[in-house]
Amino acid sequence: MGNPIQIVNERTSAVVASAVELADTRAARNRGLLGRDRLEPGSALVISPCLAVHTAFMRFAIDVVFVDRNGCVVRMVRHLTPWRMAAAWRARRVIELPAGELHARDVRVGDRLYLAMADADGRLSASSPAVEVSFRSTASKPACSGS
Repeated sequence: MGNPIQIVNERTSAVVASAVELADTRAARNRGLLGRDRLEPGSALVISPCLAVHTAFMRFAIDVVFVDRNGCVVRMVRHLTPWRMAAAWRARRVIELPAGELHARDVRVGDRLYLAMADADGRLSASSPAVEVSFRSTASKPACSGS
């Protein structure tokens, strides 16, 4: 298995999630978090492409971050309980986190989130081609509006 993918907040330089799963195929997007009893602290599921999510048949609440094609947060939904929906028409990707993580990690609308690879010691390194599929390189991104 390769190095873990992490989500980093460019504004704070803090790691938002240290264990990230990518749902970038139709099957993975449809499955999402269904069948799980919980999402571990520090973990996240990135669904791409996606602009709306539902929690039908889920067993736990989640925090949801909607980001545009540049990784800029356009909407956040805290503590989305089972049997609810959320959407953001400007979103390109959705990040699902354990409930309470958005507050704990100080994520705000307008922040730019990006994916990075962590080495064996947990230090962040440059993004890889696999990471580029989900988020563009931060160096080439324009500033987020509202940040």
